[in-house]
Amino acid sequence: MIRTATPADIPVLHALVRELAAYEKALDGVVASEEQLAEALFGDRPAAYAHVATAADGGGEVVGFALWFLNFSTWRGVHGIYLEDLYVRPERRGGGYGKALLTELARICVERGYERLEWSVLDWNAPSIALYESLGARPQDEWTVYRLTDGALASLGGGGEGAA
Repeated sequence: MIRTATPADIPVLHALVRELAAYEKALDGVVASEEQLAEALFGDRPAAYAHVATAADGGGEVVGFALWFLNFSTWRGVHGIYLEDLYVRPERRGGGYGKALLTELARICVERGYERLEWSVLDWNAPSIALYESLGARPQDEWTVYRLTDGALASLGGGGEGAA
């Protein structure tokens, strides 16, 4: 039911990213192309990894995905996994696919000696929060996520554009 993504999965992965963005009410924020996704996952220097969930009925239909990358804890001295995206198509939710994807990432962490599996979730996404907490995940209340993008990133990085 869970397998490592392959280059042949790029079109469906790209479609699922767009579906996730629509679910999160941010479809206009998706600018990544299939080519960029392919390069990030399967290029000369892969920066990310993906697993897909396939339909339990045996047809091989991809019904969800997890896209992740390695992070590093200076306090623990080891890598961890940062889960960038986890998505299961609405009609397949409740079928155990999300839990199976998280279980696979946890298995990778244990196998490789990674000590953290981390991700972010939108405050309003109660069904996902309930799943995560049922698995033993806990929110990190002390931390606030910050982000630099677009003009602010270019300005700070010397790109010459003004901060947005």
